[in-house]
Amino acid sequence: MSHPLPFRGSFTALVTPFRDGAVDEKAFRDLVDWQIEEGIHGLVPVGTTGESPTVSHDEHKSVVEWTVAQAAGRVPVIAGAGSNNTIEAIDLARHAEKAGADAVLVVTPYYNKPGQEGLYQHYKAINDAVGLPIYIYNIPGRSVVDMSVETMARLAELKNIVGVKDATANLARVSQQRQAIGPGFNQLSGEDATALAFMAHGGDGCISVASNVAPKLCAQLIEACIAGDYTKALELQDRLFPLFQALFVETNPSPTKYALSVLGKIVDEARLPMVPVTEKTKETVLAAMRHAGILN
Repeated sequence: MSHPLPFRGSFTALVTPFRDGAVDEKAFRDLVDWQIEEGIHGLVPVGTTGESPTVSHDEHKSVVEWTVAQAAGRVPVIAGAGSNNTIEAIDLARHAEKAGADAVLVVTPYYNKPGQEGLYQHYKAINDAVGLPIYIYNIPGRSVVDMSVETMARLAELKNIVGVKDATANLARVSQQRQAIGPGFNQLSGEDATALAFMAHGGDGCISVASNVAPKLCAQLIEACIAGDYTKALELQDRLFPLFQALFVETNPSPTKYALSVLGKIVDEARLPMVPVTEKTKETVLAAMRHAGILN
């Protein structure tokens, strides 16, 4: 079941649960069901929050397949398909298309730091290889490259480039990209803490880390923004903001995995080089969860 663009709302950047070093399929499928039952608008497996750098290609593909199968058309699935190797990104995108994903999320190539023309050619090659909608994932803080508005506008002219997950934390980008590309370009925030402001600038939603832990509240926040009820949105922002901060006290997704373990959803286990959080961070996360009202 395909879902029409533009995608709007709160989309969870799903964690990948592990148990004894292996991907925990049952916990993952249960997590997908819980997310949908709580009112989330879409799912994004095997992005950075899903520890894509340390899952194997076979594991990556399995997680995408499980997400599509478990969602069963109830919400859109934007499958992570990023790599700093264009050939690998094409392979992951083709697999996502075959698996039945609604779109793919492709991060700007990290570490090898391509210039703007290299970025353009990377995405163009993926665009030419698949028939799925493609979201650019622009996150300079992790990839160390920043796609310019001009390059994004060039890419938006291609058939399958439909939107961006913007994690630049530069709120002016939303308006700059609207001016350069138009309001039809699907802009999703990649940062929970500034998603409310992102929406006020004309965004369509958020690919959220915090919605792993608080899917209902995160969905309600973005729904309020879409409805233009910024009074309600601000009330929810105030309730959630400590959680937005706490989940990044240490590197994502370790705090999120701890929070989910407290809720009984997964085992608190990451894959090296990620490690569980410190006791001090646990206290911070617990306090934020209590503030949000998501602990009994």
